[in-house]
Amino acid sequence: MLKNSPLNNKYFILRHGESKANVAEIIISDLENGIKEEFTLTQKGEQQVKDSVEKIKSEELLNESTIIYSSPFSRCKKTAEIAKEVLGVKHEIIVDKRLGERWFGNFNNTHIKNYQRIWDIDREHKQPIENEEPVNLVEKRTMSLLADLEKKYSSKNFLLVSHGDVLQILEVCFSGRLAHEHRDVVPLEKAEIRELK
Repeated sequence: MLKNSPLNNKYFILRHGESKANVAEIIISDLENGIKEEFTLTQKGEQQVKDSVEKIKSEELLNESTIIYSSPFSRCKKTAEIAKEVLGVKHEIIVDKRLGERWFGNFNNTHIKNYQRIWDIDREHKQPIENEEPVNLVEKRTMSLLADLEKKYSSKNFLLVSHGDVLQILEVCFSGRLAHEHRDVVPLEKAEIRELK
C-alpha cells in the first residue's frame, strides 16, 4: 500500500462538475455513452469546476506545473480542460481508463436511486448482485495508477479527475482503510477537490 511509505509526489482528486446525466438523474457508467457530448457538463457544472480550481489556485496548492490525469468520460474530460485553462497548464491532459467510471452493471442507464442499492451492498461487504464492478477492482486499478506515477515521477503535483465512487474508493484505500468503507467518508461534492493524505 502506498500509504505505508513516503510518497514522491502530491495527489489531488477532483470530481467532475454537474453533468447532464446528473440533471437527468440517470446512471451513465458505460464508456460508449459516457464519452458522448450529450452527457458532458452543464453550464452550472462548468462554473462549479472553474470556481473550485480558482480557489485551490489562489491557495497556491496547484499551478501551471500540475500534471492532469482524467477519466475518458466526457464529463471528466471537460472538467480537466477547464482545470487546465484556469491553472495555465501547458502540457496535454493525460487520459487514463483507470480513472473511468465504476461500472454499475444492470443499473447502468437506470435512475440514480439505484446507487443506494449498490452502496448498501458495498457497505455490507457482500458480493455484487447486479453485475456491478466490485470495490476491490476499483481499488486495484486506481492504486495501480498511483503506483505507476510514483515510479515515473518525483516532486510533482497531480490532479486526478474522475467520478464520485471511484475517487472515494481511492481516497479510503489511500488512507489505509478498506475499499467497502467508501461511503463512510463525507461524499465528494460535484467539482470538489481534495488532497490525498
